[in-house]
Amino acid sequence: MSDLASRLDEALAHGLLLQSSRINIDLLLAGSATPVACEAVRELAEAGEWQELNDRFFKTLAFGTGGLRGRTIGRIVTRAEQGKGGPNDRPEHPCAGTATMNFFNLSRAVRGLIAYAKAHAGTARKARLVFAHDTRHFSRDFAEYCAKTAAELGCDAYLFESGRSTPELSFAIRELRADAGVVLTASHNPAHDNGFKAYFNDGAQIVEPHASAIIAEVNSLHNEIYEPLPKDRQGAVTIIGADIDRPYMDRLKSLLMRPELLKGGGTKVVYTNLHGVGGVIIAPMLRELGFEVITVPEQDIQDGRFPTVESPNPENPPALKMAIDLAVREGAELVIGTDPDNDRMGVAVREENGSMRVLTGNQIGSLMAWYRAKTAFEVGWLNDTTRARALFVKTYVTTELQRAIADHYGIGVVDTLTGFKYIAEKLSKYEAAIPADKKGTDYRSLDEATTRALRLEYSRFFLFGGEESYGYLGCDFVRDKDGNGAAVMFAEVAAYAKSVGKSLATLLDDIFVQFGYHEERGKSLTMEGADGAAKIQSLAGTYSLNPPSEVDGSKVSKVRDFATQDLFDAEGDPLPKEKMLFVDLEDGRAFAVRPSGTEPKIKFYLYGKAAPSGDLAGSRSKVGGSLDSLWSWIESDAKARLA
Repeated sequence: MSDLASRLDEALAHGLLLQSSRINIDLLLAGSATPVACEAVRELAEAGEWQELNDRFFKTLAFGTGGLRGRTIGRIVTRAEQGKGGPNDRPEHPCAGTATMNFFNLSRAVRGLIAYAKAHAGTARKARLVFAHDTRHFSRDFAEYCAKTAAELGCDAYLFESGRSTPELSFAIRELRADAGVVLTASHNPAHDNGFKAYFNDGAQIVEPHASAIIAEVNSLHNEIYEPLPKDRQGAVTIIGADIDRPYMDRLKSLLMRPELLKGGGTKVVYTNLHGVGGVIIAPMLRELGFEVITVPEQDIQDGRFPTVESPNPENPPALKMAIDLAVREGAELVIGTDPDNDRMGVAVREENGSMRVLTGNQIGSLMAWYRAKTAFEVGWLNDTTRARALFVKTYVTTELQRAIADHYGIGVVDTLTGFKYIAEKLSKYEAAIPADKKGTDYRSLDEATTRALRLEYSRFFLFGGEESYGYLGCDFVRDKDGNGAAVMFAEVAAYAKSVGKSLATLLDDIFVQFGYHEERGKSLTMEGADGAAKIQSLAGTYSLNPPSEVDGSKVSKVRDFATQDLFDAEGDPLPKEKMLFVDLEDGRAFAVRPSGTEPKIKFYLYGKAAPSGDLAGSRSKVGGSLDSLWSWIESDAKARLA
């Protein structure tokens, strides 16, 4: 060990190893429960792989409101980590590092959550925690470790028998009246990543006041070693599966607004879970509802390598290529794809000429928002008296087309910060506003028609919500974006389009003609590793310190700096501070910039629109050209800011 310490100190002295990396290496080696970490560090040091060590140790993976996310397989896999190897060609052990996703950081995270859940539950009973996981490398190992740790530290743990989606974890927490829950996933990140996503007793990701307290508990722990309680004080691990799947699927049926549209059958859907867990619910659910569902055999396989796609992200059109090709061969009207943990959904729809069009997240959400608003009045969910209590909840970076739709139907819109936890926080607020004597002893046991009536009379009725990054929700029995529910809702829109003799593509074009053509583009600059993280923060900071006054030939009309200004939403609730800047231009264009909370990227959101017009082709061309020009200006400006 002294030879290793000398080698590390020498690298530090020569500027090859960061000071923070040197400190964190000692932290990990002192707090690791196995010799793998020490051997991995030794191998990398002896090979002079200082960049790899800096990337792994430049920081301690901080537990935030989104939990943890990071690499679980290093760019360089050491012999110690490879060991005997594991399933699907992965190493035997996750990569050693304080900035990576491994048992060192996992233990800290779950023990901090356990400590807070126990304190919140009190001493009269054992705290209950639910654990789910997707198909990623180490996800099952991490979930089993979490459940075992929870039980050994005095909690009752519920562990899904196999991979389940993030939204089903949210539902399970509410269904089991649990105190907290975790899903082991890195969502749509590359295959080498994994993560720990924490939820509280309402089934939503943690927000204040719980967030700061849980983060403090986690960050007070500096190793992965703990002492189990005596056997008589430990909890039990209960395996769950179909007993949660069935009530969840039954609730999903309540999302249908006009179930009679599905009785005739005939709507053909191609579905792919992109090697994730979405097939557990979506394929059988749609078949139960009367759709003809074809899956992509090569992608049905649950495999954390995601071997048939470059990225398992339905936001990226190439991820849907195999499903689209199958839809062309089979004559299907609709392609649905979901990411590995099935909280995001992407689609492709058939054009009138027979080709398939991939829709953006904003377009998918707007189709569902329009259909649900229109149909709510047709089926009697809403009327002139109750419309003022109904609303959409969306993020600030989601298309303003949905506001135009809401305005047309006389319902409200509330914008939140990026992150579905803020939409879920609104749902908790609306539930809490219902008088206790009206909602009975257990709101969660009430059916959807009953809760809808209560919300319309005493609170606000959440009709639909979403974010541009392919996340949607149309209920309050789940408190996160839900790929399962989104598939049900969008499939109903497809059935409606067929019932009126239109394609989904034509239906979307009709919306653009009525409400004006809106186009949004998501762009990003990727900067990986320790150097990249510093550049991202530096670039983001320049926008606050030096916001633009003119952009691409248009004067700036308004700047909203969510990091420094005191801002409030449409209901008067204060917005938490977030590193995001929103810039509105006098010519009607806009853009937003924010560092990603889960990927090594700084994200840019571009917005353009045209007034309602029968010349849709002309509007598309004009708006598209203006956004091309805007992005060129932003790229050039970003380079200058980093210089």
